[in-house]
Parts: sequence; structure tokens; C-alpha cells
Amino acid sequence: MEPITLSTGRLLLRPFDARDTESVHAACQDPEIPRWIPVPDPYTRDDAEEFVLNASPAGWRDDTTYNFGVFTREGALVGSMGLVRIAHLRTAERQAELGFWTAKEQRGKGYTVEAGRAVIDWAFAGLGVERLEWIATAGNHASRAVAIRLGFVMEGVQRARIVHRGTRRDAWTGALLPSDWGRTGGTPYLAAP
Repeated sequence: MEPITLSTGRLLLRPFDARDTESVHAACQDPEIPRWIPVPDPYTRDDAEEFVLNASPAGWRDDTTYNFGVFTREGALVGSMGLVRIAHLRTAERQAELGFWTAKEQRGKGYTVEAGRAVIDWAFAGLGVERLEWIATAGNHASRAVAIRLGFVMEGVQRARIVHRGTRRDAWTGALLPSDWGRTGGTPYLAAP
């Protein structure tokens, strides 16, 4: 897919590029990011360069991950947000997963929820997603709070779902359907009684 740009009242969501290397490197020095997100630890400048110059563009090109850099209108990095596991978009399941991290100095401002709303709207309206999942290591309360504010319905705990730093960990999971946002999906939905 050709990369796109999204915007909100306070934010610009665009593909990462070379100008973002230093800010991504700085953000990923916060120990909370590698604690929850599968990034290298320690996170070097070369890791940031690989992410912004190769991994992120390859995701768009190969239709594997649609990742956005999230920035304030003034250009400060807020974080990263994207759709992962999008191979299921090409199947009858029409599923994707929303993933994100937020730079330490940008937390608590509502930016991640604002960016999430833009990406979710695009996922439902632009891509035809019929089930959007959120998965986080159990205990990641900040991620869970964002997911709940976005309307994700918590579905429970999946045992040993995530392998992080060589250890299996339980995961919290949630899902968001078009109907949760007042939209109709392309496939009829028969909920459990």
C-alpha cells in the first residue's frame, strides 16, 4: 500500500522517515518502552535508523504493518501507532491489531487516544477492517487505559500469548468492531446469546 498521512486537531500521523531517527532513538531510551514493546534493549541509534528507514517503509510496501509516526502540529514526536498482523485483512476475517507506544514526555495529554481514533476510523472506513484487536502484556495498565478509552471491549487473558525477552507472558486482549463505533461491517455478526 502507498503510505498515507492522517491528521487530527492536534496531531499529524505520517510514515516515519530519516528526520525522525534522533527523536525515535531518544524516545526509546525510556525503560518503559522496551519493558512492554518488542524493541531492542538497549536501543541504539542504529536500531532507530533501521526502524525509520527500513522496517517501517517495508511494512507499507509489503502490506505487513501500516505504521505511523505520531507528531504534534509543531513536529514533536508523540509516539508510534499502527496496524499490525494485517495479513488477515485479505481473508474473510478482515482483522488487524492496533499497536502503539508513546514517548514519555507526551503521556497524559490524550494524544495517543486522539491518534488512535484517527487510525481506527481509517481502518474501518478505508480498509474495511471488521475486527480490530488490541493485545498487550498483562500488567500494561497504560496501554489498557488507552484501549478502553478507544472503546475496545476487554475479552480476557490469553495465557502465555506473548514471548518477550525470552519469557512467555500472559496477555490482555480486547476487540473493537465497527458496530462499537456505530458502523456496519461487511459480514453479518451473530453475537453469542
